[in-house]
Amino acid sequence: MKVENMTSNNGNKIANQFIIYDNDNNCTYFQSYDSIIIQKIENECFIYLDEKYWNYSKTTSKYRNKFLNMTTKEIENAIKDNTILLINLN
Repeated sequence: MKVENMTSNNGNKIANQFIIYDNDNNCTYFQSYDSIIIQKIENECFIYLDEKYWNYSKTTSKYRNKFLNMTTKEIENAIKDNTILLINLN
């Protein structure tokens, strides 16, 4: 596994916002503070959001959107059409 801080548009490391790479399972995670927010399974093209924390705060939402390269509205639509699934990741 490898963990790195997310970076701002200026290239600065963002405290408490992490990307976790699990090469064994071909997964990438986004963690905000102590909570896993997203699990992406690359080879299966699945995206899971934590059902409790996916929209927890403005900061979490900002970096969640950056990680997925999507807007909140796009994410909400993907949840509605089951392209993104809500599950318990914590």
